[in-house]
Parts: sequence; structure tokens; C-alpha cells
Amino acid sequence: MTDRSSKWRLLWAVLAMSLVVVACGGTDSADTDADETSSSDDVANDASVETSDVEGQIFISGSSTVEPVSVRVAELFEDVAPDVFVDVEGPGTGDGFKKFCAGETDISNASREIKASEAEECAAAGIEFTEILVGIDGIGVMTSDRNSAIDCVTFGDLYGLVGPESDDVESWADANAITGTDLPDAPLDIFGPGEESGTYDSFVEIVIEDLAEERGQDAATRSTYSPSADDNVILSGIQSSDTSIGWVGFAFADNATGVKLLDVDGGEGCVSATAETIASNDYPISRNLYIYVNETNAADSPALRAFIDFYVTTGLDEAVSEVGYVELTDAAKAEVIAAWQG
Repeated sequence: MTDRSSKWRLLWAVLAMSLVVVACGGTDSADTDADETSSSDDVANDASVETSDVEGQIFISGSSTVEPVSVRVAELFEDVAPDVFVDVEGPGTGDGFKKFCAGETDISNASREIKASEAEECAAAGIEFTEILVGIDGIGVMTSDRNSAIDCVTFGDLYGLVGPESDDVESWADANAITGTDLPDAPLDIFGPGEESGTYDSFVEIVIEDLAEERGQDAATRSTYSPSADDNVILSGIQSSDTSIGWVGFAFADNATGVKLLDVDGGEGCVSATAETIASNDYPISRNLYIYVNETNAADSPALRAFIDFYVTTGLDEAVSEVGYVELTDAAKAEVIAAWQG
């Protein structure tokens, strides 16, 4: 499985419909670290000088998972740039990219990397963009806190319960005939995001895709459940059923009451979802969180440039952890700033 907590990329979508990928890893020397830290300080100083005079409007759409980060950054930014209005919505990563590639938004929140087809759509519309890593999140798999029959699920269990072959699975035990492992005989109620969500895409990519390919199936979830784009609706559904199962971003799951986070076995034993296991990539369902910036809009708007300068400094230092996600390392933050400056 890809190490999602240690690799990220900067992508440019250009009119010729080509992508240039800048891969960022750890620094190799103290001199490099010092140079990048200096870059970080320079950006922070520039932001503090410029923001008080800027004004304008910024529209952000996309992932409901990343939405709380951008909302918190906007709140903090308002203190230093009171004449800039930042509007943030969270219809889902896929829907956000549709608006972004149509030129309707300045920033697109995303809980996965942009797909090649989406990048091509942006390129065809003349939308050039920068990808910025902002934090790390895990996907929490949950049941009701009244469910004492299950504490850990394997990828095989999850495939059997919610994968493409499970449309007729009506109880946890029914999944044993597919790929489950001694799951209890209890009614099954499923609550999760829909295809417009980056959380859905990440769950399918990490949990479902490999098993689906081995079994000659399409990489997708079952069609017989009612998805929602609202994480709170998903949580309410899980809370309402004693033998439910569902999944949302870890920050939402970790702060919820009435639910129980299940351990997940991705092939190396059961691992609990915690900030530490997600940051170390020991928890098998983890993913990077991003924002995508419209380069043309940033070039034309001092307010947008100042906001991104603020986002990659104060935002990464304060907002990410405040809303419950895993903060980037100092080295990764320095690389983000260097990439944005470049």
C-alpha cells in the first residue's frame, strides 16, 4: 500500500494537457532544512505585512472532510485581513473539482489527489492549478457503541460487507460467504458517503480496489445502501442502529458520541485509529488532505495570494490540529511553503 503520510506531489495542469509532478520527500541535510525554514519565515513575515491592506472575496468548495480546515483558516485570516470575505462549502471532492475546473471557485478542498480525468478537464478549460498538502487523515470505520460483538474488521470483512459483491448481504454473517472471517449473525445497516465524496474514493481505493481486481469485480461499493454527502447524517445513522457499520473521516469519527471506532486489519494485524497510528501510517486506512489553488486567480488577486500564504503558515501550524487532523512534520511544512513559493 502507498505510504500516504510521507509522499505528496505538486501538480500543474497546463493548456497542453500535460502534468508536471514535483515529488516532495524528507530533507537530507541540516543546510537544506535551514534553507526551507528560512523560506517558511519569509512567507509568514510577508503575509503579516500584506494582509491588513488586502480586500476581496474568495470562494472555496470541495471535500467536506477538508472543509473544517479551510473554515478555521478563514476564521483566523479574518483577524488579520478583515476586508477579505472567504466563503467555504463542502459538497464533496468530486463535485468541488467540477466547479473548480469550470472556473467557478478559487480553491478546491480535496481528500484525495485530483484524478487524471479531472486534471484534463481543468486543462481543457485553461485552469492551471497548484496542489498543496495540508494534513493527514484516516478513515474511521464505526459501529454503534452498543455493538459488543465486533471490535476489529479486516479488509476482507469490509469487502464482504460493503464491496461490489455484497448487494444481497443482509447480515454481518452473510459476508462470510464472500470474504468475511467469522463475522457475527446480526442485522446489517450501512451508512457511508456517496460517490461525490473524496472519503468514498479513498475508501474504495484503499480497502476495496485490490480485492475487487483479484476477484474480477469493479472497484466500487455495493449499490444497496443510502449514501450521504453529510458526515453528520452518516454518524446519526450509525448511532441509530445497534449493529450498524459505516465510515467517515477520522476527525468526525473520533469526536462523535454513540459510536465505536473499530480496529482495522489491513494484513498486518488489528490497528486502532489514532492520531499517532495515522501519522505513522500504521493505521491501514489513512490518506493525505489537499487544497488546489487556481493559479490565474491567485495571480490576479492579492487577497487570494495572501490567504494561501497564510494557509501554508498559520493554517498548517494551527488550524489542522485544532479541527482534529494530523499535522504535517516541520520538514513537510517547509516543503509545502517552498513548493507554493516556487
